[in-house]
Amino acid sequence: MEANGLGLQNFPELKNDTFLRAAWGEETDYTPVWCMRQAGRYLPEFRETRAAQDFFSTCRSPEACCELTLQPLRRFPLDAAIIFSDILVVPQALGMEVTMVPGKGPSFPEPLREERDLERLRDPAAVASELGYVFQAITLTRQQLAGRVPLIGFAGAPWTLMTYMVEGGSSSTMAQAKRWLYQKPLASHKLLGILTDALVPYLIGQVAAGAQALQLFESHAGHLGSELFSKFALPYIRDVAKRVKAGLQKAGLAPVPMIIFAKDGHFALEELAQAGYEVVGLDWTVAPKKARERVGKTVTLQGNLDPCALYASEQSAWWRPVHTAVIPSARE
Repeated sequence: MEANGLGLQNFPELKNDTFLRAAWGEETDYTPVWCMRQAGRYLPEFRETRAAQDFFSTCRSPEACCELTLQPLRRFPLDAAIIFSDILVVPQALGMEVTMVPGKGPSFPEPLREERDLERLRDPAAVASELGYVFQAITLTRQQLAGRVPLIGFAGAPWTLMTYMVEGGSSSTMAQAKRWLYQKPLASHKLLGILTDALVPYLIGQVAAGAQALQLFESHAGHLGSELFSKFALPYIRDVAKRVKAGLQKAGLAPVPMIIFAKDGHFALEELAQAGYEVVGLDWTVAPKKARERVGKTVTLQGNLDPCALYASEQSAWWRPVHTAVIPSARE
């Protein structure tokens, strides 16, 4: 069988499945560890590799993405790798111009301002074929990992992608995107539906290429209150999980654990736990014990570590949270 032009791959046997077992809610001998952005500018080798070309050219190079993904594993005993890419490759594949401005971040020269601007977007069914370079990077990285640890694929959730496409870049308030929700609810749902239709085959394609888990980033959940989140974010988060799982089964691909991380979305923990994902990611504002009380034993919990806690020295009283923040893998 093939998915998005990629046949089923033969990869080396996995030697460390601790992360996957934890994600499925199974008992593990220890709590597996991986970090978002574990491949990053704190690594001199990362900066050296990235200096060779601009950001999105790097994202389009399977060899560069593979190298950047592997770099932190050469230094640290991590239990998973996450492919180097960016959530904004999806808007690019939909036909929007996106650049990464040094010192500023992503920029959309022609953001979506009116409903008629949706006509500029490409057919979402064609998005996966535009992102073959991501699939190639995943396959190459799986091969180079040689079974050391699992490889995580990812994408941005519909609401988070919408914010960038409407705002034209980063924003502290998301006022333009939220204006759409209030003034153009039908157009907002149309755009969110387009993004969902693009994400489903893209995520299935990542699994076909070799991804062993998937994480959906709802990075801008905190800009929505519970009512807006329930109306404009949660239904699409659920739809992605449901359709990806069905698509994997239809394609003859083995199921993989799916993770939902809704930053600052503590108000929707119960709903996220029932959204069809095996793992719910927590940010550092959520106490793990309280989160477990709220969601029960239906999902695995991941995260809660404040990244800035890593600045603490091992002698500091603040070092303890670095060890205690990571949540036990079993669903206890």
